[in-house]
Amino acid sequence: MGMSVGQDGDSDEVISNINTTPLVDVMLVLLIIFLITIPVVTHTVPVQLPKETTQPLQTTPKSIVIAINRDGDFFWNEKLVDAPTLVDRLKTVSVMTPQPEVHVRGDQSTRYEFIGRVITACERAGIAKVSFITEPPARG
Repeated sequence: MGMSVGQDGDSDEVISNINTTPLVDVMLVLLIIFLITIPVVTHTVPVQLPKETTQPLQTTPKSIVIAINRDGDFFWNEKLVDAPTLVDRLKTVSVMTPQPEVHVRGDQSTRYEFIGRVITACERAGIAKVSFITEPPARG
């Protein structure tokens, strides 16, 4: 390790070299100190924890899919039904415990009138959860 102190006549240049060796030495010493002291500090009392098993409280019923094509036809789980039959089936399903969800799949060119009829039928039957199925946007 050396330091340039002497003067060589006319040169008044500043020496701007940084010696990183002491910095590395200090960092290595600190790393060793932390590696030695961390296991000593983080001791725990050995305990045998209880084992827990989880079981589902309720099984969720299958959701009902109501599809509406562009002509306004209603499909109950892919089977064609008319409006009174749709309301009757929704009423029988609404008394189930837990109540299944109703998923409405409407064609993009379907008039809102037909979608509104399905929502009104769900409301009259007492269905609590109605959701709309849409196509996710394209990634890219």
